[in-house]
Parts: sequence; structure tokens; C-alpha cells
Amino acid sequence: MIHAHAALPCGHAAALLAERLRVPFVVTIHGLDVFNACFGPETAAAKRRAKLSMDVYRRAASVICISRQVENILKKGIGEAPSSRVIYNGTDPELFFPSGSAASNGSASISASAPQNILMVGNLLRGKGQEVVFKAMAQIEPEFPDLSCTLIGEGSDERRFIELTRTLGITERVSFLGRQNRQAVAEAMRKCTVFALPSRFEGLGCAYLEAMACGKPVIACDGQGIAEIIRNRENGWLIPVDGVTEMAGALRQLLSSSDLRTNIGINARKTILNGLTLRDQVRQLNDLYCEVTRS
Repeated sequence: MIHAHAALPCGHAAALLAERLRVPFVVTIHGLDVFNACFGPETAAAKRRAKLSMDVYRRAASVICISRQVENILKKGIGEAPSSRVIYNGTDPELFFPSGSAASNGSASISASAPQNILMVGNLLRGKGQEVVFKAMAQIEPEFPDLSCTLIGEGSDERRFIELTRTLGITERVSFLGRQNRQAVAEAMRKCTVFALPSRFEGLGCAYLEAMACGKPVIACDGQGIAEIIRNRENGWLIPVDGVTEMAGALRQLLSSSDLRTNIGINARKTILNGLTLRDQVRQLNDLYCEVTRS
């Protein structure tokens, strides 16, 4: 069988190859732009991409969705429901583990006297919502004199973000590290105080799962795929999309209470260990592969 990732271009190629080889294929949808319209569905090009995507989904033995939200968009948009299944992304709890307690079930606390740091990991693009954190940070920074913010990732909006930090007067508090390897990302997650990424268009988001595996309180946006994983204020924190005021409030509460951070972090790691590891993902994929090849 063939496993393709995204309807275009890989799924389309897989459909043609599977027909020639007379084998089944499955395709995974990794984001909310299920029909590859680039969030501009009225253009002729977008309509063509949507038509091709629908054809791939209908021909696939199964369509794998990384969240129920992705699956709902698929079923709503295609008219006739294809065979689909939700398989959440998994993460490696042996690479992403709490500070001072390798691969433990708990969250090791960082010294209360340590400088506080907000970490964001993701492409430097408007859709990831980094400016929401900058604006919230500018509101609360007088209360937290040692607060800093670290960004890992690269993208076309980097210059705009840098200019925004200047406008907000927080340039000295913000570090742009660019792209980093997985080990460096894991270490940054262990060192941070809070992980925040108020993404506007997120099918699930592996970075959230990685930070949760490190026992960190994660701030994300409601209405995204991660909201199926995070129980607000229990194993993470959810705010509205573009909720600067809510982001400031969440940061203020989390930065002010090490006990709150620790409790949320412990619950976050337990959530990962109870069904969101790479082993869990592999097991579910293996089950699906067996079903598809036997039918």
C-alpha cells in the first residue's frame, strides 16, 4: 500500500500510482486547509485544487485526519463522506521530557529565582499568532522585570515581528533563534517557564504536544485542533483567537504561580503518556494498514 501526506501533490500522485500498481493508498490531512484552497476558495486555481483534493479523498482507501476538527471540515466540504479516521500526531516522551527528570511522569519545577521565559516554536508567519504574545507581553512586562521571550523558527514575517517588538518597546526581551534541531528545541522547552503559540489555523500542532511532554503549561487558541487535547486550566490553557487581553491574563496567572504551572505541567505530561506518544500513533497506523491491505 501507499501512504501519502496531503492531497496535493503527494495524494494525487499516490492515487495515480496506486491505480497502476493495483494497491490501496491512504492519505493524511495535516492542516485545516483540507481542500488546498490556501484560504482563498473563490479563485479559479483554488477551485481546481479543491476538485483535485476531493477526487483524491474519494479514491483513497482511508483518509487520516490529525484531529476531529480536520475530519469535520472534510465531511462538511466533500458532500459524500469518504472513509476517514482520526489519528492524532504523537510525540517522543523520551526526547521531550521534564527538566531534571528524564522520561518521568511528573514535571520538575525550575527554581523560583530563575528568570522567566516564554517560548514560541513555529514558522514566523502571521497565522501562528506570535504578535499576540508580543502585545500581551508589553502589557505585563512591568510586573515581571526578568521576563524574556524566545522564538524558534523562521519565516517571511520575521522582519515584521522584529519591528513590532521595537514598536512595543520589548526588543531587548525577545530573542529570535531561527531554525533549531530537535534536541535544541527539546532543551529550550525544558528551560522555558511557559510555552505559548496562539495559532489561528492549526489542525493540531506537534509543538504543543512536545511542550506538554516536557511538563510545561501550554497556551493555545480555542477552536483549533489542540482544543481536543487541552482541558482549559487543567492540562493547558485556551484563549480566543487574537485574544491579547486573554493572553495577558493567562501569562500573568501562570508566571505568578509556580504551583499552578507545576500542576498543569504534570497533567500535561500525563496526557501525552496516556495516548499521544509516537508508539500510540504507530499502533493506530499499523491497525489501519492491516485493515486496508486485507480488504
